[in-house]
Amino acid sequence: MTAARLRPMRWWDIEPVMELELRLFPEDAWSRGMYWSELADTGPGGTRHYTVAVDEGGALLGYAGLMVVGAEGDVQTIAVAEDQQGAGLGARLLADLVAEAARRECAELLLEVRMDNPRAQRLYERFGFEPVGIRRGYYQPANVDALVMRLDNPKEPADG
Repeated sequence: MTAARLRPMRWWDIEPVMELELRLFPEDAWSRGMYWSELADTGPGGTRHYTVAVDEGGALLGYAGLMVVGAEGDVQTIAVAEDQQGAGLGARLLADLVAEAARRECAELLLEVRMDNPRAQRLYERFGFEPVGIRRGYYQPANVDALVMRLDNPKEPADG
């Protein structure tokens, strides 16, 4: 795995994020407009927190996003480039989101994960997320169910 550095996502990251987004999530990729909207709410007092992972040359390796409203956080997205998967980068990105949720004093952190993605489910379970429900047909147009998972009282991870 390439050494990765985490930093806040900025507007100039949208194009490389979109390239990765379209490769990883071809059926239900977010649009550029959605990312622009998310980033517009990342400033002081904003409800969003977005992070990118980049290599030493600045190339995008992954990204993650969090929304916090009141005492509830929601993992919006986590993505890791294909050649970086399985080497801990997803865990680093998730640790960043959990730490931010703890910093913002969230009482709970929620997420949806595809039912056909057991690898991601195991990652979330390692962080203490527990299944709390199913959203039928959540991922469209493939009509794939989402497993809803929750982490109560997020704490900054020991390695985060």
